[in-house]
Amino acid sequence: MASSPALKPHERIFVGLDTPDIDKASRLAKALIGAVGGVKIGKELFTAQGPDGVRMAAGGAPLFLDLKFHDIPNTVAGAVRAAVHLRPKILNVHASGGRAMMTAAAEAAREASEDLGVERPKVIGVTVLTSLDEKDLEEVGQKGPAKDQVKRLALLAQDSGLDGVVCSAKEIALLRKACGPDFLLVVPGIRPAWSVAGDQKRIMTPEDAVAAGADHLVIGRPITAAEDPLAAARRIAADLDAAGVTA
Repeated sequence: MASSPALKPHERIFVGLDTPDIDKASRLAKALIGAVGGVKIGKELFTAQGPDGVRMAAGGAPLFLDLKFHDIPNTVAGAVRAAVHLRPKILNVHASGGRAMMTAAAEAAREASEDLGVERPKVIGVTVLTSLDEKDLEEVGQKGPAKDQVKRLALLAQDSGLDGVVCSAKEIALLRKACGPDFLLVVPGIRPAWSVAGDQKRIMTPEDAVAAGADHLVIGRPITAAEDPLAAARRIAADLDAAGVTA
């Protein structure tokens, strides 16, 4: 099942600015304006530079604020209200925080946006971190295949009023089928085939991810470490366009 057809190819791309260096992040964001859908800023830059640093680094580009809030409902609601002042397009929480926490996050985003007179950010849930395997999950008391936990948490997030989830590439088709066409799927760890040295590393390309049902792709080093980041971003968008997977 295809993902949202309303997005242009470049609008699907969020570039991961995973650095504490505000000057480096700002240069990248400025260079890529108009060539990507936005920037993803997470804990590393936020912890080093704070909210003002996030504003400076994003430079007005659409922002995916990747702070993965996870706490009691009131605390997460307060954090979301504060985050809305940064005008993020997307922000996230841990779905494992439970129904009450996710509902509080969604309501806080709506209320804060109305109070400020700004567009409501999409609130999405993190299901199972891609660094965890079945053994890791069993150690923390979550038994069964990781994909089952991902699906369970995604459905709970949807039922709790969230707009979508972060998921790994291998879970795109599963969640698109389970959660329907309007549930936002944001997928990290995407690598264009031409950015990979050798042919032995298993990856999912941007074209395959969108064809499987991804809405947004979080792409870091293939763009940020490229000799010409702007050219790399434009090439990814052109590949998506040429593949005809946006409709």
